[in-house]
Amino acid sequence: MKTDIFNLKGDVVGKIELSDKIFNREWNPDLVHQVLLAQINNRRKSSAHAKGRGEVSGGGRKPWKQKGTGRARHGSIRSPIWKGGGVTHGPTKERSYEQKINKKMVHGAIHSVLSKRLAEKELKIIDSLRVNSHKTREAVSTLSVILKNPLNALIIPSPDDKSIFRATSNIPRLKCLSFDSLNTEDLMKFKNILIDKEAAEKIR
Repeated sequence: MKTDIFNLKGDVVGKIELSDKIFNREWNPDLVHQVLLAQINNRRKSSAHAKGRGEVSGGGRKPWKQKGTGRARHGSIRSPIWKGGGVTHGPTKERSYEQKINKKMVHGAIHSVLSKRLAEKELKIIDSLRVNSHKTREAVSTLSVILKNPLNALIIPSPDDKSIFRATSNIPRLKCLSFDSLNTEDLMKFKNILIDKEAAEKIR
């Protein structure tokens, strides 16, 4: 498929041939949702933890002898049925929320999102995303023409362009991402997506 190439002023300056497999794919909301949830859950850490009877301090001595007292037999005051005892079936920090997702599914979700964003004109191919310096002020003035204000975009620069990462690193709602680090969450999160034409040709 062919699509327009824009400059940073928002003018069309040419055409580029893109892969139909990547940028002209049918929208698959179920796949995108599954991959997105897996990505979120895979970085989730388990912090809730309740101590079991073996982790609660004390309770090493038998509270009373086994027979002859007329009371129920007990082996430890840290039994789960005692106040101050351990918790039965409570949350543990060993719990894993990780979900396995095949690479083919991940790529399919990324391609589906790219296709949808391009079809809705929320994704633009830029002839060059290079900035003249590492200064944040210059990056803001350069990008504000095509993005308007407030700036809200995911930027995918040329593979050999490193200056834009530093220039945009402390701008809120603006993120630079390498073409080989694309993920479903970032592609869905930002209002606009700007891709350097050199990076667009390398996306697989």
